Amino acid sequence: MGGSAVNGKQLDEKRLVGEMAAEHVEDGMIVGLGTGSTAYWFIRKLAERVAGGLRVTGVATSIQTAALAESLGIRVVDVNEVGEVDLTIDGADEIDDRFHAIKGGGGALLREKLVASISRRVMIIADSTKRVRQLGRFPLPVEIVPFAYKHTLRKPEQAGYAPRIREKDGALFLTDGGHYIVDLHLNRIDDPRGLAASISGMPGVVEHGLFIDLVSEALIAEGGEVRMMRKA
Repeated sequence: MGGSAVNGKQLDEKRLVGEMAAEHVEDGMIVGLGTGSTAYWFIRKLAERVAGGLRVTGVATSIQTAALAESLGIRVVDVNEVGEVDLTIDGADEIDDRFHAIKGGGGALLREKLVASISRRVMIIADSTKRVRQLGRFPLPVEIVPFAYKHTLRKPEQAGYAPRIREKDGALFLTDGGHYIVDLHLNRIDDPRGLAASISGMPGVVEHGLFIDLVSEALIAEGGEVRMMRKA
């Protein structure tokens, strides 16, 4: 699971914070299982705890995550079978000190946001490179419907958001829901809430990767240590 190559220090941080996050899962919880290279380590460690007797029910944020979790012995159910999720643990592409985050680098932002929206707690796990003073250096993913997608692209282009349709292996990238991803190259986001409203109002947009008022806590790895941050 995961995106681009990382250096040794970053990989060590991903593994450290992912494995530590698994210790926050309590017996009997319904757990949202994130997607990506950091969530991978969380899921592996959680599976070890399950093998040792921990009872949990997982709700996956992607087909890839569901396959991984089930292969490791974690019980995964359809999200429609649960009333709410006790704790979702997921990675992020960026997170600031206001607990605003950008997610969707792996293309699972819609399902990640849906699971987060029904969660009592959402914990972001990240290596030190993901914590930022201001969001925006990482391109903002936006999920759009394929129908008339070239026309949909004109709206963010006219707004100056520099949209770029995502490709993979020479073809347009498809999400688990059968949608396309447009990455907005913004460099900085001065008003995340205003930008979210602007993008959401564009016809053809399914969802965007700005997570606002959803994250309650974060575990950030910094070298050999992990810092817990909780929203006031």
